[in-house]
Formats: sequence, C-alpha cells, structure tokens
Amino acid sequence: MHQNSIHADEVYASAQSAAASSPVVASWRRCMVMHHLAPEQERSPDRLNEAAFRQVRQASDRLIAEAREEMDKLFSTVGRSGCCLLLTDRNGVALERRGAAGDDRAFHDLGLWTAAVWTEASIGTNGIGTALADERAVSIFRDQHFFSSNIGLSCTTAPIRDHRGEVAAALDISTCREDVSETVLSILSQTVRDTALRIELNLFRSAFPGARFLMVPQAAHAAAALLAVDRHDIVIGATRAARLALSLDDARIATGIPASDALNEMAADDRQDLEEAERAALMRALSRASGNVSQAAIALGMSRATLHRKMNRLGLH
Repeated sequence: MHQNSIHADEVYASAQSAAASSPVVASWRRCMVMHHLAPEQERSPDRLNEAAFRQVRQASDRLIAEAREEMDKLFSTVGRSGCCLLLTDRNGVALERRGAAGDDRAFHDLGLWTAAVWTEASIGTNGIGTALADERAVSIFRDQHFFSSNIGLSCTTAPIRDHRGEVAAALDISTCREDVSETVLSILSQTVRDTALRIELNLFRSAFPGARFLMVPQAAHAAAALLAVDRHDIVIGATRAARLALSLDDARIATGIPASDALNEMAADDRQDLEEAERAALMRALSRASGNVSQAAIALGMSRATLHRKMNRLGLH
C-alpha cells in the first residue's frame, strides 16, 4: 500500500511539473486532465458486454484473419517466458488473446483479456492506450503505468495501420514477471514491432486483390513502403511508409498517378510508353511459348509474318 502511495505522489508531482516533458508524463497529464483519473484509484479496464463485443469482432474480421498466424508465431517465441499477447482494434478493445494456461489467472485479474478496453480513458497510461493515442510504438515499464494497481505490469505495443495508412489496431506483449528488465522489454519491443508490420502488410495486400506490389527503394523503411498498382501500372494504394516517402495522399492516389511518375522514374513520352508496352506484351507471349514464334502469334491473335515484323521493329530478334 505504501508503494502505491509513493507511485501516486510521483505521478501527481511529475504531471504538474512544467519541466517534465517525456511521453509517459504527457500521458499521465492526459489521464488527469482529459480523462479525470486519479493514480491512487483501484480499477480494472472497462469491458464490453457479449453482444457489443460480438459486433466489434465482426467489424474486425479481416484484421483478425490476417493477424492470427502472425500472433501464433509470436506467441510460440515469447509465450513460455510469461508473456501474453493482445490484439486490439483502433478503439483499444481486445479482440484476440494468446496466453499460457498457467498465467491466465494473473492476466485475467489485470484485465488482459478479450472484450477489455485498454484505452487511456479506461485504464490510464498503458502500452495499448498510449500507443493508440500517440500513434507510435510504446513500452510502459512497471511504474510508468498511471494507476498504482498496474505497476507490476510491463508491456510493449505497436500500432497497426490499415491500407490507407490510418491506425487500425494495436498488438501488445505484456508480462507480470518481476525479473523482466527494461533491456528485455526493449528486445520484446522490436519483436512486437516486426510482427505488427507483417500484419500491416498482410492487411495492405488483402485490400488490393489482383494488384501488383512495388517496393519504394528510396523510403527510409523500404520493406514497409509498398505501392499497389493495377494492370495499367496506375497506383491504387500505398502504405504509410510509401505515402511519406513519395508525398502521396488519398487525393493524389485518386487522380490515377502512374507508378513511374510516383517513383520519379525517368520520364518517357507517350510514344515510348506505347512501344515499351508492346515490347513487353510480345516478350511475355514469346516466353510463354518457349520462344516458338508461331505459337506466340496464335496467342496474340496475329499472323506469324506480322509478329516477325513487330519483333524486327522492336529489336526482339
């Protein structure tokens, strides 16, 4: 009880100090000023009733489907070390959970369970709520939590963005182990960020079935910077990393920008574009026909002589 009182006093002092400006203290201030919470309170996260939770899960079907396998892989790595995983929607509602049976009671008592609402408004400064509020990966180590009742918990969370680059979900690793250090939490943080990114890319690809995907080489995080392009090489989607690298937004994408223009590739006139498109079509047909000109001509719906003339003109002999 004495420890809880000390923690509450520290939260009050730090939140009221003009000099303190860390992300954790900024969250503490939000909890006090915006959400009217008090750190000495004993409370659990809000929880949805069964009907409301079923509706929320149905709205997140695609997210859950794209995250399931990645969560299983992550849990196989960290589950035996006393960690549990939560996948939440953009509103902090826990949709999916992974945990070892032996740890379930402790996590259930803390509210790390499906249907719980892990926003700052619900349960103060915490990995999920603060990551969603700040729209960035966050680690909250023990007494960095707002409520004294949560200072035995350590968690690290990464947001997951949808195909438009907007925060759509969060993935969290939490542990109650007393021997977990900030160094270990830092390692877990990188692990959860990597998994969240894979889920994000799964969501992006599933949003554009039939599209081709191009990596943006000049992006700071090229693996996360993808463009979705249609069969005419028009950009129809871009991840957040690609949007930042190429100064793209929904309005610019809606205009139908060619991928080559978005990537600032060497401009070609319309005549060159047509020639390149024709050359590519002939090369594909010849490749599929294993170089047999007669079969390629049949596939293209033209005579063998016409195909030969086109090949000569385009330098394909």
